[in-house]
Amino acid sequence: MRRNYAGGYGQHFAVLQAWVMSLHVISQPAEIGAFAQALRRYRTARRMSQLHLALACGVSARHVSFLETGRALPSRDMVLQLAAGLVVPLGAQNALLQAAGFAPVYPASALDSDALGPFRAVLTEMMARHAPNPALLCDRHWNMRDANVSAQALLAPLAEDGEINMVRMLARSPKAEAFIANYPEVLEEMSARIQLESLEAGDDLFMRELMDDLDRAIARHPQHKSGTRRTPLVPIVLNAPGGQLSFLSAIAHFGTSEDVTVRDLRLELLFPADAQTRAAMAAFAT
Repeated sequence: MRRNYAGGYGQHFAVLQAWVMSLHVISQPAEIGAFAQALRRYRTARRMSQLHLALACGVSARHVSFLETGRALPSRDMVLQLAAGLVVPLGAQNALLQAAGFAPVYPASALDSDALGPFRAVLTEMMARHAPNPALLCDRHWNMRDANVSAQALLAPLAEDGEINMVRMLARSPKAEAFIANYPEVLEEMSARIQLESLEAGDDLFMRELMDDLDRAIARHPQHKSGTRRTPLVPIVLNAPGGQLSFLSAIAHFGTSEDVTVRDLRLELLFPADAQTRAAMAAFAT
């Protein structure tokens, strides 16, 4: 009898164990695909709820939830609809399309390609017309792609070891604080700019790294105290060998193109903020 009971208990235990294991297998979520993961990352980076994204795209929140869990697969048009609702850059839209298994829509031509030849000619003319004032061309991540002679001369003290990233020059160079007379102000202005661009870019790890660089630099230097009187414009004031040079910055974007490279470029033009700087730049040209 004991053996029978033991055998009976053993059989019941085995059946119970198999049942529990089956529940465990069933409860495991299905593997979430690349698109579902990318959609969730972009949405959370934009600080949007599923409901907000659904309302922006004209779909149900349930459908957005199904797309993010992999229970539904998007059509090509739905990917573009979601990208429009997220208001992400063209490169991010291509990334979402590829994650969903579709070909990218927007070209990403090399800046030195024949396709962008006419556009490069426009950039060259704009930078030439701006001389002798500094002009520099940067991509979305503030990597310098081109600069005129005066811009190269001004940036030389910060461009050590071949560094081409403007944010890293500002945040990491040991010479930045001594070279930039109003260094804390410039750090704060750049930080505010990168924060806005990070929100626009969505899920962009490189932008987050640049923001971390700026946060560390700001933590090492005093910031404006609350209540401090602020001026309408924040110049960048440089301690040059011949005296201080003060510039105001204007940034041009090129939004009429559907090429990723063109849309990601920005042309920064520096203008003299006082008579002394204007005279110095005129002398530089001679």
